[in-house]
Amino acid sequence: MAIIASNKGGGSSNYAPIPAGNYIARCYQMIELGTTRETILGNEKDLHKIRLTFELPTEVKVFNEEKGEQPLVISKEFTLSMNEKASLRIFLKSWRGKDFTEEEARAFDVTKLLGVPCLLNIIHKTGKKDPSKVYDEVASVSPMPKGMICPAQVNPSVEFSIGEWNQGIFNALPEFLQNKIMASHEYKARTNQREVSGPPTYAAPVPPDETFDDGDLPF
Repeated sequence: MAIIASNKGGGSSNYAPIPAGNYIARCYQMIELGTTRETILGNEKDLHKIRLTFELPTEVKVFNEEKGEQPLVISKEFTLSMNEKASLRIFLKSWRGKDFTEEEARAFDVTKLLGVPCLLNIIHKTGKKDPSKVYDEVASVSPMPKGMICPAQVNPSVEFSIGEWNQGIFNALPEFLQNKIMASHEYKARTNQREVSGPPTYAAPVPPDETFDDGDLPF
């Protein structure tokens, strides 16, 4: 399903942030979190959010002995808006290396980002409540340099849309993301909609020879 646009949550005490620096990355997960009411500078606003997750194929670690080495991952949340000043549009403008025309920005399908490589700049920030804790954060993005190849995708591509509910994918999400989705206006309004039953349906990983050189990005 097309999802049109018109930090990682708190971890355990064993969480180790990704070292700051620039990394080859590939977007493999797009989760629609839905719309919730937030207070910004004293004003209440309804914001429709999505969460993009990237794997870093050159940075691997053994999280599960049975699975062996797996890439580190990092996520970033955005308001689903392609307004000229919206953080999503600014991020995508940097990723593709050029701005969007007004026609392109009028209806942009964010699922086009799945499988697309990039370079991420990751920085560290201290916790607001506990300055002793350090968290990693995606500071910026840029297109892959011409001729640079992103290794094969390891994690399957995951797309979750509240409008085309997939219970299997929802069940596989971490609890904190499930809670965010269940707090949305869309989730609360969908009680009479038919759920898609069965196991999660994931798209196949992208092979390493799909390099998306200059001008070839699918967005």
